[in-house]
Amino acid sequence: MRTFKKSEALERLPNQFFAKLVKKVAEVKKHHDDVINLGQGNPDQPTPQHIIEELKVAAENPLYHKYSPFDGFAFLKEAVANYYMREYGIEIDPSTEVAILNGTKTGLVEISQCFLNEGDTVLVPDPGYPDYWSGIALAGAKMKSIKLKEELDFHPDFQELSEKDWEEAKLMFLNYPNNPTGATATEELFQQVIELADEHDICVVHDFAYGAIGYDGQKPLSFLQIPGAKEVGIEMMTLSKTYNMAGWRVGFAIGNPSVIEAIELLQDHYYCSLFGGIQQAAAHALLSDQSSVEELVTMYESRRDVLVTKAKEMGWHVKAPKGSFFAWFKVPEGFTSEEFADLLLEKAHVVVAPGIGFGEAGEGYIRIGLLTDEDTLIEAMNRIAELNVFHTQNV
Repeated sequence: MRTFKKSEALERLPNQFFAKLVKKVAEVKKHHDDVINLGQGNPDQPTPQHIIEELKVAAENPLYHKYSPFDGFAFLKEAVANYYMREYGIEIDPSTEVAILNGTKTGLVEISQCFLNEGDTVLVPDPGYPDYWSGIALAGAKMKSIKLKEELDFHPDFQELSEKDWEEAKLMFLNYPNNPTGATATEELFQQVIELADEHDICVVHDFAYGAIGYDGQKPLSFLQIPGAKEVGIEMMTLSKTYNMAGWRVGFAIGNPSVIEAIELLQDHYYCSLFGGIQQAAAHALLSDQSSVEELVTMYESRRDVLVTKAKEMGWHVKAPKGSFFAWFKVPEGFTSEEFADLLLEKAHVVVAPGIGFGEAGEGYIRIGLLTDEDTLIEAMNRIAELNVFHTQNV
């Protein structure tokens, strides 16, 4: 059989670190049926029933059986604008400041193709979401890591960047609440980002996937709440986490009109937008009663508290995440992140994500998802405790 050579763009794509983890998990599952997977980022709860019912009604509408408008239905863009006004007090022009995305994963890859030429530089958080790297690689651009340090509450250490780094940078990715660290942003951080981006003509892309998930009574900040944010960039948000609609693939970009225009231009060549029935259900989700979101955050916070309590009981010195549905825990002394993850998989049959998979600065940590019930989290932590790897650690 003839084998055809891939394009240079595909050859540049980074190796999928977590594909290796999936293979390891599959191998263990062949011999054990008690594996607990805390390494994933897939919401475990169903989509609220009222959203499903809206889709059922919408599916009967023959208008949606035809091609959708290439840039999406106006009613969904208006719903996004209304949502941002209600939740964040931000005025959005739905006709020029909203782009509908086939999930934000797609948008986060597309944005690099919209604005980067070969050899351009992008500022990327480390640790960070690996799909940022994919779009950069496809564009032939290069990454400059911004270290997220625990002593800075996992905010970027901009002091490590040289003047040359700032001069060469065309794009900057940010993500709060943060995956994988669970950190949240402050007004001071966003103000600093806006000033630096304005000074150096950098487009900021704030990944707000976990925007609804904040703990201890603190609502996560939208980047666009800070004056000047729309001048320098955009925010991307998804319905996947807020409404447990991961499989529906609905997201949107909001902000600077020139960036929105570029995204829609690219998507004109890639897609014919989303099925209209899904767009109607998405608009309904944004505009309807939000009690399901409040209940979801309460559930995640309770799971977080159970996880952190059990960790501290075994002598694991950890910090509770402030947002997202992930916990970011240090590995015990004497292990790399991958070694410790392998130990938990092989000996405790518990899957976690090694921090090194999120960048060099992720070494020394593992990511644990809050995406299973409390009893299962307790069982997983009890199994880890039985390994006695923390018996010499101080609480």
